[in-house]
Amino acid sequence: MKIRPLNLSDRRQVQEFMHLSFQIYRNIPQWVPPLEMDMRLLLNPKKHPFYRHSEAIFLMAYELERPVGRIAVLDNRRYNDYNHEKTAFFYLFECEENPAAAKALFGAAFGWARGRGLERMAGPKGFTPLDGGGILVEGFEHAPAFGMPYTPRYYVRLLEEAGFLPEHETVSGYLYVETAQFPERVHELAQRVAERRGLRVRTFRRRSELRELVNSLKDLYNSSLEGTSGNFPLSDEDVAGLADMLLLFADPRLIKLVMKGDRVVGFLLAYPDVSKALQKTRGRLFPLGWITFLRELRRTELININGMGLLEEYRGLGGTAILASEIAKSLMSNPRYRKADIVQIGTENDKMQREISNFGVDFCKKHRTYQINL
Repeated sequence: MKIRPLNLSDRRQVQEFMHLSFQIYRNIPQWVPPLEMDMRLLLNPKKHPFYRHSEAIFLMAYELERPVGRIAVLDNRRYNDYNHEKTAFFYLFECEENPAAAKALFGAAFGWARGRGLERMAGPKGFTPLDGGGILVEGFEHAPAFGMPYTPRYYVRLLEEAGFLPEHETVSGYLYVETAQFPERVHELAQRVAERRGLRVRTFRRRSELRELVNSLKDLYNSSLEGTSGNFPLSDEDVAGLADMLLLFADPRLIKLVMKGDRVVGFLLAYPDVSKALQKTRGRLFPLGWITFLRELRRTELININGMGLLEEYRGLGGTAILASEIAKSLMSNPRYRKADIVQIGTENDKMQREISNFGVDFCKKHRTYQINL
């Protein structure tokens, strides 16, 4: 078994790193490849904003000169400075069912992190707070929402045999039009709460309006971090990527902001699912993949609800009813939409889980992050 660092200037090695996931998931129909252009950006220190403040190493495992595993290890200084920690993160971990390869990869990852004075490793976690994280531990029969990881069952064993312990879990689930339970009283309650608390829901009609809303989401997210740990503020560069994605995929009618005067106090972020297009094109938009993407945007029956929340001061006293009402309106905004995938709600947020479950959501997928002291 050999572990080699990836030379990011070597196109053949970069392609090998990217191709490994296609090799591992070739017989798993649920897996959805990432957008190739996003993956290439992560592997380009000259263009990705992460490398302006932090560092990463990419490692490949070879057995008899055949690639069998890979991992990225991140020294995220913005995270560590904000949280007063010395934590390394691992990401993009893929490995055949080969414990020796996994242990060798993690051993090399631990060594790199220790050499930088880092004392703990956690993951899978990405380059920005907006990246989907964790490994799948329940719901293997379901495809992931766009941007969310799908991983084989045996990854749990590979991580735990390498010494990792569970850190955090999130759940995702489906809401079907046929079984959704949004009684009229939910909409009535949402209207009363909005009137009583001086709130309004801002909607959008054109994609050109969406770039404006990204800064509002950044400010809302960053203000919600006060007094918390385990996250770090979004930068302008972080949200620029979100803006590009929204302009590429979004249906403006699915994006909602909850306003108190001119202040954003809540949001609902949803977009049409393009997983089938990614599978058909192997994640490539160019030269002709964009035609498949546009076709899928026009006919998909699934929407991904990939972010929702209210500032803490607005969550009680019926505030969640506003989000519930808007989820229903989003799902009903186009007769083609038949279900919504509500993505990654922390299991510690049991109140939101209960409230959303009451509307008929089936939380059938669970992701878990792991950590280890170095």
